Amino acid sequence: MQKPLKKNDIVRLEITGITNEGNGVGRTENGGGIVVFVPFTAIGDIADVKIVKVMKSFCYGIIDKIITGSEDRIQSDCEAFFKCGGCAFRHISYEAELKIKQDFVSDCFKRIGGLTPDFEEILGAENIDYYRNKSQYPVALHDGKAVCGFYSRRSHRVVPFTACKLQPVIFQRIADDILACVNKLCIPPYDEETQTGLLRHIYLRRGYNSGEIMVCLVVTDFNDSRLCEIAANLSVKYPEIKSIVLNKNDKNTNVILGKECRTIFGEDTIFDTMCGNKIELSPMSFYQVNTKQAQRLYDVAKNYADLNGGILIDLYCGAGTIGLSMADRCGKLIGVEIIPEAVKNAKKNALMNNIKNAEFICGDSGLIAQELAQRGEKPDVIIIDPPRSGCDEKTIEAIVKMSPDRIVMISCNPATAARDAKILCEQNYHIKKAKAVDLFPRTTHVETIVLLQRGTL
Repeated sequence: MQKPLKKNDIVRLEITGITNEGNGVGRTENGGGIVVFVPFTAIGDIADVKIVKVMKSFCYGIIDKIITGSEDRIQSDCEAFFKCGGCAFRHISYEAELKIKQDFVSDCFKRIGGLTPDFEEILGAENIDYYRNKSQYPVALHDGKAVCGFYSRRSHRVVPFTACKLQPVIFQRIADDILACVNKLCIPPYDEETQTGLLRHIYLRRGYNSGEIMVCLVVTDFNDSRLCEIAANLSVKYPEIKSIVLNKNDKNTNVILGKECRTIFGEDTIFDTMCGNKIELSPMSFYQVNTKQAQRLYDVAKNYADLNGGILIDLYCGAGTIGLSMADRCGKLIGVEIIPEAVKNAKKNALMNNIKNAEFICGDSGLIAQELAQRGEKPDVIIIDPPRSGCDEKTIEAIVKMSPDRIVMISCNPATAARDAKILCEQNYHIKKAKAVDLFPRTTHVETIVLLQRGTL
């Protein structure tokens, strides 16, 4: 009988798998014993592991010593990798990362959805560094000074670090200059425990193709003149900055942005180009953070949709980027989004690009989808790009009622994509094509795109 593990025990493990959180998986006693989850390991590692937390049926451990390293292992190129909670795979090759993500997506569909579609080869990114067009740095007090960086794993402890290899280099320069002003002007960072302080987050957004930059300072109070001094300094130093906005969030919440914005320099929005269309972006607008790879994702979606006229409904449409990229292939485009600012952006985006066959509606996607079904809309294709929680019941009911020939599902969460695909497959649809797309290299996140065809196989 196997001896129970205790905290601080050292056990030798072979890592045989990776979880969706990026932790290696090993079992004690030659694979037949207790499961131990170990961060920063790779499939094929043989390692001595120190047990740090014992649960009822599994344990967590940390590497004590690598005995034999996996052939997938590489040297991490980021000094904050083992502290920061952003990246999970900087210690393995990108080829190994893609295989993990491909297997994770297909496993979700099999395990959660009971579905075994033939997945096309995962679409890897051409650029795995400096690809993000958006960064949100939490601000904290560290040794008497304001710092910003990223949260450590499973905590709200800020790791002071701005030289992130996922962000454009200019973001580091801007964040560092903001911090210098904050410390010079004695602006207090927000403290989550005491709920005091002024500056909560530094939120930067950049048009990948345009180069235009928006600086958004998330604060608890608009009425502090020191914030305008920061704006004055940045506007002189960085001609790329076209907009500096304050966002007010004085709530006791983990949500980053509040509902109210105030522009203190330049314009309310910035612009970028996506799939040949000029796109307006506000602080609230949803916009894929990896523009170059998102354009490749939308090309796949366009191919899956296979439009030749007819009606296209784009649910959870954000600023309209997906639907507008296909507007030239359909007779009518209807986009639905719950965030008013994003709908305003979408309408303006259609106007700027002389797209006259688009209608955008502000409201809950499920409720609006039901209204569209009740008014007799008969779309040829429905595109859904829901939040991580997936589609709610009323959205799926309305989609089924409208009975489109094809449904193109884009999802940032393979688990809820598998769940929703299963429900649709029980309602006279089948999966014709499916593909994983890596929009977030070096992290655990992966997109999934699925084409569901009406009728059974």
